[in-house]
Amino acid sequence: MRTLLIFCTCLLTACTGIPNGIKPVTGFELNRYLGTWYEIARLDHRFERGLTDIRAEYSLNADGTVKVLNSGFNAEAGERQTAEGKAHFVSTADIGQLEVSFFEPFYGAYNIIALDADHYQYVMICGPDREYLWILARKPILAVSILQELLATANEYGFATDQLIFDVHNK
Repeated sequence: MRTLLIFCTCLLTACTGIPNGIKPVTGFELNRYLGTWYEIARLDHRFERGLTDIRAEYSLNADGTVKVLNSGFNAEAGERQTAEGKAHFVSTADIGQLEVSFFEPFYGAYNIIALDADHYQYVMICGPDREYLWILARKPILAVSILQELLATANEYGFATDQLIFDVHNK
């Protein structure tokens, strides 16, 4: 039993870390981050497979945690699907490193590794390893020059940018 508990603890801790050589942004301001973000690109994962027009909406819960509402259109089902979760900061609120849960008590890493610090118009997020990467923006389309800059950064960090899926949004 003790071995199983240690294994589960190690597994959960590994899911909430950050890849070696990558640091979360500092000077983060949650109130500026709240609101709607559109997914521009992502690495493939089963929980988003088959979805388009993916959005993330962030707001504050009464207990101070962050409400996360992810949604995407499933063309096969002909409907928008949603998943609600919550997030909290790993250390301090000025460091863009959070843990998010859609199935408590299990949490996953939400590491903000690039951010438009001036206007909060685009962001790049990774998970605990280089298998998880998202680029989000406040609008459904991101300027090509900004996207190229983010892709270059992701490539330098060792992400498989050639495997990114670029989302399609309904106008």
